[in-house]
Amino acid sequence: MRKIIIEEGVFQIFPNFKRGLVIVSDMKNEGSNPEIEELLENQRVIRQGCPLDREEITAWEEMHRRFGSNPNKFPPSIKSLIKRAQRGDRIPFVNSVVALFNYISLKYLLPCGGDDLDKIQGNLRLGIATGEEEFVPLGGWEIEHPVPGEIIYYDDLSKRVMCRKWNWRNGDFSKILESTRRVVINVDGAETVPEKRVIEARDELADLLSKHCSATLTTDLLNAGNREIILEI
Repeated sequence: MRKIIIEEGVFQIFPNFKRGLVIVSDMKNEGSNPEIEELLENQRVIRQGCPLDREEITAWEEMHRRFGSNPNKFPPSIKSLIKRAQRGDRIPFVNSVVALFNYISLKYLLPCGGDDLDKIQGNLRLGIATGEEEFVPLGGWEIEHPVPGEIIYYDDLSKRVMCRKWNWRNGDFSKILESTRRVVINVDGAETVPEKRVIEARDELADLLSKHCSATLTTDLLNAGNREIILEI
């Protein structure tokens, strides 16, 4: 029986972190969808003038510093997304699911990410790296190892990393494809972000996945008082 787990060590450093979960057991994931593309592009335009000193962004930079990562060299995903919007670059439409969580990330200024559950063998664990885990970046092929002490999201059976430095760079092996049918999507709230905002973003994402991807799904929330759940799918 597999679980989604946030290690106690994460909450020892970040006691007010919270993670919204959207757990999809079946869906249709298209490579193009004009309605989703319009949603994403309109939100990118709205965020084009978003300053990088917004609290939602600087909070993640500070959290990265606290586990020993340089957020200027390894920027949190929300900072990278806003910088892309500021430049006027379109957000690539990878597929419907990825586009929808990028839309939610821009709208709520919350890091979002997802993984193909069928590519993961063990528990999905957010924890502190030993340095023995293996990481192949999205689109890459060379194996890297996380720095001991950095926060990673990984498969605790295969020791393959889904995301390095919390939300800096995604791994290739669990990427979401058009053929993907089962996913776990994370909506992360920094310590200063109200939990209700994470829940609102999570629930809007769930509604959009149901509408546009015919998704069968459930939602949940992890925090210091609820560090793990059993995956029922």
